[in-house]
Amino acid sequence: MENDRFEKRLHYAYILSMITIGYNLVEGGVSTFFGASDETLALFGFGLDSFVEVLSGVGIAHMIYRMKRNPVTERDGFEVTALKITGTALYILAAGLVVGAVLAVINKSEPETTLAGIIVAVLSILTMYFLYREKIKVGEELESQPIISDAKCTKTCFYLSFILLASSLLYELWQIPYVDALGSLGIAWYAWKEGKEAFENAKSKSLSCSSDCC
Repeated sequence: MENDRFEKRLHYAYILSMITIGYNLVEGGVSTFFGASDETLALFGFGLDSFVEVLSGVGIAHMIYRMKRNPVTERDGFEVTALKITGTALYILAAGLVVGAVLAVINKSEPETTLAGIIVAVLSILTMYFLYREKIKVGEELESQPIISDAKCTKTCFYLSFILLASSLLYELWQIPYVDALGSLGIAWYAWKEGKEAFENAKSKSLSCSSDCC
């Protein structure tokens, strides 16, 4: 009976990871499309970050799949490679957003509208809150540090959504100059932080790490 409950909770964790991947794919596509068409750097960068999170999510889903078959104490080669690719992509994203923000200020570029950013941010806040809450719950029930750590990664996406919402609202309501560029720098900072953690976790194959995003 207890084993059946464990299997059900682990399967639920796997479903949550697949929802995360699917949502980030849709969010990334919508955000980059409207970010490019509306010339809002913060939304475009947010979309690129969503695509990178898909890479990380695939690694997590793979790990949970292995957990369903046997106890897991270390990352395998696939998960380590996924972390390295994720870290590299996040570093590139952070650098690109910084350069983009500088160019936007130099060229005095401003978005046509940030309405799409407001809508995407609100939907993301609601979705990421749900995923974070459920991942924490199932992770604690299973006493699984990897799943709890994945929940903390989702919490970071939750914070990113607030950055996008703030910059988009401020510009849409009051057309505050360069607030979109400032929002993109906030996203760049989180991208750099996530990239650093990804490489640190790739070096340590143990799944008992205590960083914010294992």
